[in-house]
Amino acid sequence: MTANTTVRKATTVPGAGTAPVRAPGNRPGSSARRPGWTPWLYLLPALVLLGGLLVYPIYQLGLISFLEYTQAQVSGGEPTTFQGFGNYATLFRDSQFWQVLLATVLFAAACVLATLLAGCALAVLLTRVRALPRLALMLAALGAWATPAITGSTVWVFLFDPDFGPVNRVLGLGDFSWTYGRYSAFALVLLEVLWCSFPFVMVTVYAGIRAIPGEVLEAAALDGASQWRTWRSVTAPMLRPILLVVTIQSVIWDFKVFTQIYVMTNGGGIAGQNLVLNVYAYQKAFASSQYSLGSAIGVVMLVILLAVTLVHLRLVRRQGEEL
Repeated sequence: MTANTTVRKATTVPGAGTAPVRAPGNRPGSSARRPGWTPWLYLLPALVLLGGLLVYPIYQLGLISFLEYTQAQVSGGEPTTFQGFGNYATLFRDSQFWQVLLATVLFAAACVLATLLAGCALAVLLTRVRALPRLALMLAALGAWATPAITGSTVWVFLFDPDFGPVNRVLGLGDFSWTYGRYSAFALVLLEVLWCSFPFVMVTVYAGIRAIPGEVLEAAALDGASQWRTWRSVTAPMLRPILLVVTIQSVIWDFKVFTQIYVMTNGGGIAGQNLVLNVYAYQKAFASSQYSLGSAIGVVMLVILLAVTLVHLRLVRRQGEEL
């Protein structure tokens, strides 16, 4: 008996014929498990575009933050010198920087909280109203979302103008100036940010609610759960991945607010009382021609937002979401 006959007998299963002997490298599905470089070839154009639009500007931002780069260096009157972490040391010794950072964090947190509450409440409302009111609310919200920030900010300044605005007349506030006080100016900007930000949360959460099986909500209703209890114990846990996404997006958007603050408070308010980091960086870089300090502020903002994004990724991984 030859060796080939022995192999065929060993691989024969009763009623199944003879199973062919395959080489170890030719297992079924091995090519599917090892796709190789094919996916990266499809992603290459997008990666090149992102590299040009993101990586290079970030590199330049970081490079300038380590140099002495003022108007004298831009005009060629003085040579550019390497400062190391000198710009960061100057920035961190500035008490105004820490005040602006604290104001930015508190303002962004208030905007995110207000946006999430309004967006989620209106998303639930969309599931309770009929088709025509739902369509009207969706169109109004999308109109606010599509309005350019500078246009919306200008309109809001006019609405709350102490001389010509209709809001003071309706509320009987006389010539009260919303932009004079620090907290009233921040409140006014918060309302505008809320107005143009809640549609994203509303539409996203509404889509998530529609994706929840109706049987789950019906079971909660049959068990006697109130609407609040249904939202807290059933809807919100099932929407947790979506809520995480809209929260992180809102944090990123509200942390780097620029247009609303700059337009509505005329560059940061009286004596800089309404400055946030983005406006503060603009003033350092372009108003004071301290481009290196402005770049250092931009790097600090980038690090903070990267930390928030990493926290978001860890939370998503913990919940078993596929990245």
